[in-house]
Amino acid sequence: MKKTRLGDILLRKKVIDKEKLEEIRKNMRMNGETLTTTLVKMDIFTEDALVKFISQSFGRPAIELLSLEIDKSLTNIPIDMMRKNQAIPVKRKGNSITLAVADPYDINSLDELSFVSGGQIDVVIVRESELITKLDELSGSGQGLEDVMAEMGATDVEIVDTEEAQTDGDFLATASEEAPVVKLVNLILLDAIKRGASDIHIEPYEKVLRVRYRIDGVLQEIMRPPMNMRDAIVSRLKIQSRLDITERRIPQDGRMKLRLSKAKTVDFRVSVLPTLFGEKVVMRLLDQSNLQTDLTKLGYEEKDLALFKHAVNLPYGMVLVTGPTGSGKTVSLYSAVAEVNQPGINICTAEDPVEFNFMGINQVNVNPAIGMDFPAALKSFLRQDPDVILIGEIRDYDTGAIGIKAALTGHLVLATLHTNDAPSTMTRMVNMGIESFLVGSAVNLVTAQRLGRKICSECAEPIKLDAHALLDAGLKKEDLDTFTPMQGKGCSICNGTGYKGRVGVYQVMPVSDNIRDAVYAGKNSDEINDIAVSEGVKTLRMAALNKVKEGILTLEECLRITVGD
Repeated sequence: MKKTRLGDILLRKKVIDKEKLEEIRKNMRMNGETLTTTLVKMDIFTEDALVKFISQSFGRPAIELLSLEIDKSLTNIPIDMMRKNQAIPVKRKGNSITLAVADPYDINSLDELSFVSGGQIDVVIVRESELITKLDELSGSGQGLEDVMAEMGATDVEIVDTEEAQTDGDFLATASEEAPVVKLVNLILLDAIKRGASDIHIEPYEKVLRVRYRIDGVLQEIMRPPMNMRDAIVSRLKIQSRLDITERRIPQDGRMKLRLSKAKTVDFRVSVLPTLFGEKVVMRLLDQSNLQTDLTKLGYEEKDLALFKHAVNLPYGMVLVTGPTGSGKTVSLYSAVAEVNQPGINICTAEDPVEFNFMGINQVNVNPAIGMDFPAALKSFLRQDPDVILIGEIRDYDTGAIGIKAALTGHLVLATLHTNDAPSTMTRMVNMGIESFLVGSAVNLVTAQRLGRKICSECAEPIKLDAHALLDAGLKKEDLDTFTPMQGKGCSICNGTGYKGRVGVYQVMPVSDNIRDAVYAGKNSDEINDIAVSEGVKTLRMAALNKVKEGILTLEECLRITVGD
């Protein structure tokens, strides 16, 4: 077998050039992804086209992996090693083992698997997404959540509901290591990743323990584990997050990591909150492989994207991203940083906490408990010769004032702020105590955003909507006959919801001379909004209605995430 890499094959066949290959490798390093995943994400191949290309170039057939039943007794290769090397045995004949792989050019992995199995290796080509799904199934020994729940009897884990039992650290630590608890917790984490959840909620009530996932921005109940497993489940998660299992009176925050393969790791940001009937755990999934940092794929309209790109490529000034919690502000900021991340630029970020790490960016975790708050970090940054400064959130006068000062002294400053729309951001900064002439001079652009659930492309169908409903939403009368509203009817791909994935809705407001004059004059947000709209800036409702016209959002979703003008 010739020891050559897939990237070299793509170069030799002139699918990509050296410059493109370097860009691909940069994305791989930044996102911690495999080459095959990166090629699909960068739209160089569809997944089917990539499988066909590799199959033809390597000279081995492609198969449908999900339709196969995998016999784990085929080989002595441990599941962890299969996951690390992204391979699954599908056939054995004598001393020869056939492995399903996504990238057969990863010779080091195949050599390692050949050594462990003690046999000769042959390969077939499969989609990487199917490979990961099958590995997840094998990791759970072929069991789903329902199977594990069915196995758990009332005597599996018994925790007496008394103050003494609840505060016995040794007892809880032992209970949390019991096989049913470990299996259930692992499957909850893997199931959430598989479903594309952004958060996991484990919630204790008087007689019920409930597990919910936030999928596409909406919470869905998944299961109800036995109530007597409550403390053991929480303790297992606290141990994994390096939290104090004996402390049950105050909130705690931690972090844990789940390694799915050598190229895929998912971080979980864990928050534990004491409630009336026990500790509630909320876990935010931070999957760097799913992080989209390509500005062109976030949902910006073409004109707005050009304005945003122009602002983040200026040598100095401030760009503000606003919106409620969970509206995608962090992704927008990371995408802006990725846009300007070059070897000749020094980028420093202050975040609370750092959610994803990137090559070439100096990221600082803010920790007010030890005096490392946003103002302290920013003051230190200004002595570090930065070109670009990212502020996770402007919460107070000190942070805002230092950010404004940096923007006025030759630095590009990117920051988030909690406001309802772009025009009110200007007045919010002034209300913090920052002089209006500084705000007007420093801020170059403000973008407000929301995240809406996209209509499932597999089951989308035209629907008839009442004209009055469309007019009440803000649609112009002349637009009524120019588009067909769409809606998902529900299918297996979207779990019957009619929605699959999310898209950003953006209001992008460049700070023009007229808006600056309004800020200097102390105008309120409504007056600034009128000036912005007269200059062609869309409100959030207008932007959402455009997504309705394009068949991306339903009218219901448009009304859910935006308010009328």
